Amino acid sequence: MGVIGSRGELVNPFSHIDAALWSENRLPEDIIQSAYDYCEELTRREAGNFYHSFKYLPEQERRAIMAYYAFCRRADDIADGDYVDYFPGGSENNQESIDYRTKIERLIDGVPVLDRSSYNDKMSQLFYYRKKLSTAYGNLTSTDPIFIALKDTVNKYGISRQLLDDMISGMEEDFHRNRYETFEDLYSYCYKVASTVGLVCIEIYGYDDKRAREYAESWGIYMQLTNILRDVAEDIERDRIYLPIEDLRRFGISEQDLKNGKEILNHPGWKPFVKEYIKRADKYRERGMKLFPLLDKSSRYSPAAMTTFYHSIMKKIEKNDGDVFSERTQLSKTEKIGLAAYIYVRFRFFAL
Repeated sequence: MGVIGSRGELVNPFSHIDAALWSENRLPEDIIQSAYDYCEELTRREAGNFYHSFKYLPEQERRAIMAYYAFCRRADDIADGDYVDYFPGGSENNQESIDYRTKIERLIDGVPVLDRSSYNDKMSQLFYYRKKLSTAYGNLTSTDPIFIALKDTVNKYGISRQLLDDMISGMEEDFHRNRYETFEDLYSYCYKVASTVGLVCIEIYGYDDKRAREYAESWGIYMQLTNILRDVAEDIERDRIYLPIEDLRRFGISEQDLKNGKEILNHPGWKPFVKEYIKRADKYRERGMKLFPLLDKSSRYSPAAMTTFYHSIMKKIEKNDGDVFSERTQLSKTEKIGLAAYIYVRFRFFAL
């Protein structure tokens, strides 16, 4: 069962099955491996720097991480409107889907920031996405290759469902909120969409010291804080401001200043704001790096590479006086290769 089509496109090897579930709890090994192949190919196409860091993990851990990445990526694409998920028999007009949306709105105690049509569509898709997730922890098996591989991964590594549900809740938060008044508010969001990722990853990497969980949480916070600063311009175009409003206000920066794009570089408060933001993020990076010695030596390279790439992006932003508006801050291929070689030698062959 191949996962690459005749035109080079990614192909679901089980798309011919017009059913949401298999009654079997454990599928034949060849089906499970095809599901992992699908996740690996999706990761290769979509993960960028992350894919490079995954490649050097031991095979079983690598396949598991890519299954988990595929799960996260698909949820993110649904939330962004870049992917339409399919659940046979599911519909946004289905009563259980309507009840789910109503329940979430009551819990959030607010109105959606999306138009009602988009909101209903995306919330319904994530509702059925959660139903697929249920199969990873139950006696039935989804026909979606991502959840076939994820179920195998969950069973091998004992991953808590709460972490996966929290990540989806973070995606849903974007439908209800597009401003964060305080850093504490932002931290809660970052935990859902990023710290949960770190906490799942360490279950796959392997660790013995329970402090690893504390450091993994900080690691995730740092990664998301980097994403937020790097993507300020893109987020503003979508009417989203993740930077804490009260912190911006302390430096005399208004929403309109952010919407003015590059003009904010002349604002006397922008550079000091960015400097303070990076300083705060660095505290989480330093704490997160305490995680690496607690991991199995064969797994350290992956999180170390991700952290180093992101730290280099932060240093570029600081060097450019906080200019995240002229172009997207990223690393060149040469920079990535140089950093990767250094990290590989340090974290694979030398004790920390």
